[in-house]
Amino acid sequence: MNHFENFPKEKLVELLHIYAKNLLALDGTWFQSIENKRGMEEAIEHDENAWRRYTESEARRIKTFLHLPDNAGIEGLMQALPLRMNAIQHTIEMYPEGNTLLYRLLDCRVQTARARKKMPFHPCKSVGIQEHTYFAKVIDPRFECEAISCFPDITDPSCSCAWKFILLDK
Repeated sequence: MNHFENFPKEKLVELLHIYAKNLLALDGTWFQSIENKRGMEEAIEHDENAWRRYTESEARRIKTFLHLPDNAGIEGLMQALPLRMNAIQHTIEMYPEGNTLLYRLLDCRVQTARARKKMPFHPCKSVGIQEHTYFAKVIDPRFECEAISCFPDITDPSCSCAWKFILLDK
């Protein structure tokens, strides 16, 4: 029996948010386990590998769900990014301009949780590069990604992080 079929839409949306929080909690707890035992450098290495593989899988599923073509371009990426599990729990903004897309996370549950626990901020730039680059490349392999602002290199204090996706002519 599929218990989900018995829930009204509002409860399913609420459950989706719970699942998104659970995913972030799982990510944080395994990361902190490695961080506490092996140190930040090794934890970051594993985090980069895990997020690269996860976001490729996530992007393939979202691309299929949206029926996006192989080279979905900026429009396809704009459809796919808000459906990511991380995007569900963050406030995001997207600004397309020509062959680029600026993607901003206005708040970050990870950094907020670490601050609340009096832990140092997660140096997530290298992880974010893996995560965002490989997600975008599944949507359209012509994408490149640049970190505009991400800890530890914050250049825009009005958001938690900002990314620029560039659609190249290949």
